[in-house]
Amino acid sequence: MEAKKQEVIEHAPGSFCWVELGTSDAAASKKFYSAIFGWTMEDEQVAPDCVYTKLQIGGKDVGALYQLNEEMKAQGIPPNWGLYVAVTNVDETAKQVTALGGKVVMEPFDVMDVGRMAILQDPTGATLSLWQARKHIGSQVVNQPGTLCWSELATTNAETAGAFLSKLFGWSLKAGDVAGFTYTEFINQGTPIGGMMQMTAEWGGVPPYWMPYFAVEDCDAVTEKAKSAGASIKVPPTDIPNTGRFSVIQDPQGAGFAIIKLTHHA
Repeated sequence: MEAKKQEVIEHAPGSFCWVELGTSDAAASKKFYSAIFGWTMEDEQVAPDCVYTKLQIGGKDVGALYQLNEEMKAQGIPPNWGLYVAVTNVDETAKQVTALGGKVVMEPFDVMDVGRMAILQDPTGATLSLWQARKHIGSQVVNQPGTLCWSELATTNAETAGAFLSKLFGWSLKAGDVAGFTYTEFINQGTPIGGMMQMTAEWGGVPPYWMPYFAVEDCDAVTEKAKSAGASIKVPPTDIPNTGRFSVIQDPQGAGFAIIKLTHHA
């Protein structure tokens, strides 16, 4: 898990390009995340009953949040962080999803003039969004404190999910041993972008899901700040040899994410 700090002009196909929080309380979420990451917020009224809030650092977009509507809540969608993968042609990729054994949850549609998207589930049930950029490329800065630096899949069948994702996005898979269990890295065009682990019985029947990692300068300090702001700490600050120090946090509304202080090698 190594990352180069960068401002982004264009996301390579197959890379994670955007991260988005659906929350049950937008006002509370804004307060929480601005407190722990220093994000500033830019609201946009995208529909009469929908405000879409861009999350920014130094005036650059790093992600977004929105309030789950009543229909989403009725469907049982909990507060969650969602991840987007850049693709050249959403419609073609969506066709491949079905052919490879996945499911298109939301067919391709235009998001005004900013892009075109679709939502898929892999064969194990984990959800991802596809993004074909037009005016909006996605995150304008990554791999620096307060921005997305890694994306991780927890799945009930790593072999099935890995085969599906590698065929869909052209990712190569690199399996290794981390603290006694198999961890598979996803590599896109030579760049490690995420990872995958097999869920065990101890997970208690939680459905497969993706989780974003945000880079931080001090894992312990940010974890403590999140805790004092009402978050639950699911994994306390923990060292990953030759990689960094991370923790897993559930925000006050219930959405899960991870933070990591990466070890930068000279």
